[in-house]
Amino acid sequence: MKKFELKVARRKITGKKDAKSLRRQKQVPCVLYGGKENIHFHTAERDFKDLIYTPHVYVVDLDIEGSKHLAILKEIQFHPVTDGINHIDFYEVYADKAVVIDLPVEITGNSVGVRAGGKLKQRKRYVKVKGQIEKLPDSLVIDISDLDIGQSVLAGDLKYEGVEVLDSPRTLVVGIISARAAAKGMGETAEAAAPAAEGAAAPAAAPAAEAKK
Repeated sequence: MKKFELKVARRKITGKKDAKSLRRQKQVPCVLYGGKENIHFHTAERDFKDLIYTPHVYVVDLDIEGSKHLAILKEIQFHPVTDGINHIDFYEVYADKAVVIDLPVEITGNSVGVRAGGKLKQRKRYVKVKGQIEKLPDSLVIDISDLDIGQSVLAGDLKYEGVEVLDSPRTLVVGIISARAAAKGMGETAEAAAPAAEGAAAPAAAPAAEAKK
């Protein structure tokens, strides 16, 4: 998986008042859990731009004042009006232990069905998988070159070394439909959700109305 380095500072004080003070300074209160202890920290909101606002999924190399941790995003809370980042939860992971996480689907190839006038129908932009961090790919590449009109790729068709696909085997990931079906709205993308991970998940979780302390 792609890695993202993030150097942060521990929070000396926790609580609602301190969190508000940090946000006024354009700092984001965060917490890392899943390890021996929960660790509260903060860093500048701008530091998250390339981690959050991207279709990629990263394992984060956290440097908390010299203490190193591997983590993935669990939950992001946004301000309901400004869309600024209010709070982020991280979940600690280990290189030798499996983790459940949503990986992005990467479509490659020029489908014979599309060349014949069909339309691409992508129903899944992320697929839930399980595996060791060091063995998980950056994305789940699907070559659609041989897909004809009426054909599709299901979650059960996906096979990658070191990766266990957890979505239902009958879940439609991508397919080619006729132009007529597409005109009736059957080709609309049904899923554009952000990644999620086991107890640990994803980069762009849905906004929450209230921030954590």
